[in-house]
Amino acid sequence: MRSAALLILAFFLLAAAVPAEEPIVFASKNFTENQLLAEIMAQLVEERTDIPVERRVNLGGTLVVFAALQEGEVDVYPDYTGTGWSIVLKEEERAPGSLQTYLRVAEAYHQNYGITWLPPFGFNNTYAVAVHEDVAERLGLERISDLAAHPELRAGWSIEFMNREDGYPGLAAWYGLDLDVRGMEHGLAYEAIRSGAVDLTDAYSTDGKLAGMPVRILEDDRGFFPPYDCAPLVHTETLERYPELRPLLGELAFTLDDERMQRLNYEVEENGRPFEEVARAFLLEEGLLQEDSAAVEAEALPQAGQGFLAFMAARAPVTVELVGEHLLLTGIAVVLAILFAVPLGIVLTRREALSGPVLAMTGIIQTIPSLALLAFMIPIPGLGLGTRSAVVALFLYALLPILRNTVTGIREVDAAAVEAARGMGLTDSQLLRLVELPLALPTVMAGIRTATVISIGVATLAAFIGAGGLGEPILTGLQLNEPLLILSGAVPAALLALLADFLLGFIDRLLAPRI
Repeated sequence: MRSAALLILAFFLLAAAVPAEEPIVFASKNFTENQLLAEIMAQLVEERTDIPVERRVNLGGTLVVFAALQEGEVDVYPDYTGTGWSIVLKEEERAPGSLQTYLRVAEAYHQNYGITWLPPFGFNNTYAVAVHEDVAERLGLERISDLAAHPELRAGWSIEFMNREDGYPGLAAWYGLDLDVRGMEHGLAYEAIRSGAVDLTDAYSTDGKLAGMPVRILEDDRGFFPPYDCAPLVHTETLERYPELRPLLGELAFTLDDERMQRLNYEVEENGRPFEEVARAFLLEEGLLQEDSAAVEAEALPQAGQGFLAFMAARAPVTVELVGEHLLLTGIAVVLAILFAVPLGIVLTRREALSGPVLAMTGIIQTIPSLALLAFMIPIPGLGLGTRSAVVALFLYALLPILRNTVTGIREVDAAAVEAARGMGLTDSQLLRLVELPLALPTVMAGIRTATVISIGVATLAAFIGAGGLGEPILTGLQLNEPLLILSGAVPAALLALLADFLLGFIDRLLAPRI
């Protein structure tokens, strides 16, 4: 009996000593095509191997996802040769043909970053300039060079296109353009051009939305845009750990041409089919999966004519989970900010020389765009993608209102009350605890309430770095132009902010000194 018990114990110790197999993390940027390709790859590996698979999609722009791949936070994501050439490698010369660009980018990534480009999917999703058909017809616009004669045209460029060298800055210099420009989220840009709020926007040649849009694609007559052949990017260490990954993902090589990719995007964006369903149908059609493979559970999307309340009822379990993630992010960040900023504020009221520089420093942090601050967290050791980076960023954003209000509240305590307390023989610590903090409490609580509401709002962007929360349906809804999906994240976030402010106000009234 004793020997049997020892054998059982030895078995469990041995099992605990064997490390669990690390999952392969498939990632994507925050647009439909990229997420769909990530889902196709994830399903293929998930159902054809025993390797555990994890998804981190909707992660924001190129630099966010590429930084995550470099740091080993993700293992695989789809990217484009033109992006690698212009944005990552920052090549100043014009990109050569498709094959030469692919080979040169693949070699540079392997040597400089330890990242492998697998064979391309087969389509070239190059940038394009789309003009409203009525505007193009009225002005006779056929080529991008025609735009130079019409500086009055209103361009609604996507945010990424506005800031990329292979986007508007380079395009304007190449063609001599000086348009009336504004930046907006890519999905909103399509709505703006459909409604006539802008005259032209950037587009992708395989974008599913183009099929139903009243637009004309202008000819790139001077050859500005480089080739954007899409292929899987894999961390080389991941390929060494799982050598079966290379031939398996290689089965996707040249299975998609421009037209077919556009059709798959259309199924998601215009027909409202879930990513998982469209990806699975493609793999079945290609014979890469078998019909009897386990079905993938798809997230609920709005149905035609469905009301908001009915949609929210269908998504209730998902929403509850996302609210929990949102509360975790903001709760940890705000509590840490209170524990740090309130004592620091007290110190600053006793060290006037430090007050100005410290408040200025926290003010500078507040001016950093929230998405940029989230992206800055990824390369920091111990942070990377996910909750930790989001909590640190939210903590930094919460510092200023709490710190400034703590300093202001203590400084504005009536001098006569302070002098009276000193006259009664109170020590400095007693003065702080019994007089200054109680009288400053309403001002300090106002800072905490402000920081909490700000954190709940900014936390919706945490989805860009895979931290979850109520930003996930907002980002997906913007991709798919689904107002109900956007509202399913925005409304709970707004209600959460109102509830948090109400509860903190109630606590403020409970703690307020009785006069």
